[in-house]
Amino acid sequence: MSTLDHIVRGFKATLVARAIYMVSSALLMVVLARYLLEPDAYGALFWAIGILAVIQLFADVGLGKSAARYFAEYQEKDPGQIPYLIQSTVAYKLIVITLVAFFLLVFHEQLAITLGDPEIAPFLAAGVVYIFVNSFNGFTQVAFQGFNHLVYSAAVQAIGGATRLLFAVVFVLAGFGALGAFFGYVVGYAIAAVFGVTVLYFQFYRTYERAPQFEPGLPRRLLEYSVPLTATRSANVVDKQIDIVLVGVFLTSPAVAFYTLAKQITDFVLAPVESLGFTISPNFGEQKAAGQLEHARTIYETALTNALLLYVPAAVGLALVADPFITLVFTEEYAAAVPVLQILCLFIVLQAITNLTSDSLDYLGRARARAIAKGGTAAANFGLNIVLIPTIGVIGAAIATIVTHTVYVAVNLYIVHSELNLRLERLGRSVALICGISLVMALAVVVVAPFASSLPMLAVVIALGALTWAVLAVVSGLLDPREVRAVLA
Repeated sequence: MSTLDHIVRGFKATLVARAIYMVSSALLMVVLARYLLEPDAYGALFWAIGILAVIQLFADVGLGKSAARYFAEYQEKDPGQIPYLIQSTVAYKLIVITLVAFFLLVFHEQLAITLGDPEIAPFLAAGVVYIFVNSFNGFTQVAFQGFNHLVYSAAVQAIGGATRLLFAVVFVLAGFGALGAFFGYVVGYAIAAVFGVTVLYFQFYRTYERAPQFEPGLPRRLLEYSVPLTATRSANVVDKQIDIVLVGVFLTSPAVAFYTLAKQITDFVLAPVESLGFTISPNFGEQKAAGQLEHARTIYETALTNALLLYVPAAVGLALVADPFITLVFTEEYAAAVPVLQILCLFIVLQAITNLTSDSLDYLGRARARAIAKGGTAAANFGLNIVLIPTIGVIGAAIATIVTHTVYVAVNLYIVHSELNLRLERLGRSVALICGISLVMALAVVVVAPFASSLPMLAVVIALGALTWAVLAVVSGLLDPREVRAVLA
């Protein structure tokens, strides 16, 4: 199977799984926000999840991504080392997770009081189990990425999303409120983790014939490479979650609900490019090892152009219809989320680039450089949030995200260019053409947006924008319908 065929197959599997995950997430978001929970309870739920995400970075560290890098390398170089790598990684993870879970169990009440809301203590106590199951849920997805068996990664993600939706709704309807929704997350991730670990054991651990001994120095290299990845992951989690935590600390639970809702919408929109980035990144390590950097450059440039062709117009369109979209889908109670979503539309473009670039740098061996960049911008994001949230509210958190992420994207692109020698003039022409298409599409949407007074009319407005974009993309030559049909087929 050619590299392109392998990428397309992996992308389709990952996209389907991501679609299941994001559709289930969207349904859960709408059901909880519109029907089952008040903004106060909705905000409390996702504030607790944000706090646990920060705590979980101490449990996950960078072991999963480090192991994935060596899985990718040694399945070609020396497959007999794979069982040792899996065994060591799982053992290291169990030790770290146990330590973190113990401290959380002992100090969860003190932590809740320190953060200013003792009522989240039950969430943090239950978070001991949440951290354990979600850690292995994430690890197995990354491990299968390292083996370049993305269908398994896709299955773990899809199972987690679907079962999370089912159990969260059932537990809330049973009368357990926001805490019931949280236990829905726990059960869903537990089922996904069990499935992932089972597949990892039978399809990989037992499949490779064990070498006589663990290669000398390999356990040390596994741990050493996890250090920059730990820094990157920590910075990434802080960058994504600390704003939610700080909004809860400085403001109110409803404010957390408004901010979280806007971020969840951007996550939903970013699902396709996240799938593409997850799919192509292992190929950069393979191409670099084979000395085929020109091929790697072509893959990256094509992916980046296609991502921008989709996400620049999408971000513009979403910003223009944010008001009717929020109020019609989630009711007027969430109208305060509109300006936050409009600002975060710029984040959609930035994150689309990041999703294609960040994992690729790890497989290109530039994890340390990315860790430095991520650590610096995460620290800046933390500082800006502390300054802006108390002064201008949730909008300040959105602004801080945009400012710091712009710097991070610029650094990432510079590192990729230094590795792959990107054809900047060619990329620049494509970006200019994409911006022109977005402008014309925006004019079309602005004309009809005032008529979006109901969900059917909102759908018509969105469809008109999508049709305008599709026609212009095809006419400009940036989008080839035959290639799209070939990929989908």
